[in-house]
Amino acid sequence: MGRDVPAQEFTRDDRRRFRNKMHACLDVFARMLRESRFDFERPQVGLEIELNLVDDGAEPAMRSKDVLAAIADPSWSTELGRFNLEINVEPRRLSAGGGPDSWEQEIRDALNHAEDKAAAIGAHLVMIGILPTLELADAGPDSLSENARYRLLNEQIFAARGEDLLISVDGVERLRTRAETITPEAACTSTQFHLQVSPDEFADYWNAAQAVAGVQVALAANSPFLFSKELWRETRIPLFEQATDTRPDELKVQGVRPRVWFGERWITSVFDLFEENARYFPALLPMRDDEDPEETLARGGTPELSELTLHNGTVYRWNRPVYAVVDGVPHLRVENRVLPAGPTVADVLANGALYYGLVRALVDEDRPVWSRMSFSAAEDNLHAAARHGIDAHVYWPGMGEVPVTELVLRRLLPLADRGLERMGLDAGRREPLLGIIEQRCVSGRNGATWQSEMYHHIHDIDHVDRHEALRRMTQQYVEYMHMNAPAHTWPVD
Repeated sequence: MGRDVPAQEFTRDDRRRFRNKMHACLDVFARMLRESRFDFERPQVGLEIELNLVDDGAEPAMRSKDVLAAIADPSWSTELGRFNLEINVEPRRLSAGGGPDSWEQEIRDALNHAEDKAAAIGAHLVMIGILPTLELADAGPDSLSENARYRLLNEQIFAARGEDLLISVDGVERLRTRAETITPEAACTSTQFHLQVSPDEFADYWNAAQAVAGVQVALAANSPFLFSKELWRETRIPLFEQATDTRPDELKVQGVRPRVWFGERWITSVFDLFEENARYFPALLPMRDDEDPEETLARGGTPELSELTLHNGTVYRWNRPVYAVVDGVPHLRVENRVLPAGPTVADVLANGALYYGLVRALVDEDRPVWSRMSFSAAEDNLHAAARHGIDAHVYWPGMGEVPVTELVLRRLLPLADRGLERMGLDAGRREPLLGIIEQRCVSGRNGATWQSEMYHHIHDIDHVDRHEALRRMTQQYVEYMHMNAPAHTWPVD
């Protein structure tokens, strides 16, 4: 969840002062890492889910402000578009008493409560990677959230670009369009898994998360449609990469890094990532606070490092480092951002179990996977997975290019099971969650597969136009979503 900011204009002096303050924060952060001033004895996990709002006909509903007022719960917040909401699930320890399986009833209760409140004013919640009924006209300036943060980001991104955004995706069909705001990014609704780690282990966990990102996306793909076109199985990946790009073509050719970024190397410290942020990316929101981080640290306090964290929130890594202070104690988290929302709570929690178990097991290996795999191979895996979904072939050390389902069944599921066991989850809790992943692989079906098949079934049999077929498919999706049966079990009829 991004920090709220007031509407304002920035001067050249604001940017210079912000840069200086951010470098001061970096120096303090480096000192804190050397002195081990972080909480990691009782590491926790967390979860955020972004959702879409639709009306009774499954068309986008620009009602986020009204729905949030009706829900009246601080766990819920705005997102970029007026057709988006986000829920933040309370962090907890991943152990025998808590974790992905223990979230299920809590999340379902929260979603059902929100759905009841939204339905009372004519809106409904949909947990999906990209809303199939969303049209380009729904992603214009009027659809941008009332939250001043997003309007300010929009202004700054377009000031940096100096021209409209080009959105171009070649998939099953081809999409090529331009946008005058960043609102198309709001089409991307995701699930974000947080994992608190120690400073000494952060690099290993981040590297492991990067290594498995492609596998995660292939298995959980749930975004095959955008603006009435069938594109990639996880179209959210290329859309997000393009919709917040501050670079005109000339800067791309010069090798300027994109703000939505996989990265370019394995790391040895969390400091590497924050230092890259400061080195490569100019500030979009150069807002300073009154804290002197060096003075705060010198008197034994914990600095908020506000400039460092605000800037970090405008660099959209698929696995983002997070520095936060809770009750006066700092901690570090890996925020895993590659996955779409949905299709069901059961699917989301199975995805979480696979992720948490895999990264733990990979970190524990004597010969880390990232020492046997090029960074570019991990990035190639992500894009192959986004394009082809569960039918993707990916690279893995010792196996070469292999169907992702074969890799998971033969190699990664046993690893994930071992990792969850080491984190304290007993077999009775692990097996149902990982069983969903196993059956996805056996059946070769996930949310994107179902959406595509259901759309073509309606379009070809009922001979209705494209948008009407997408609308009916979305209505059926919502019904199955509420049943909470994993998507690989959904029928097409």
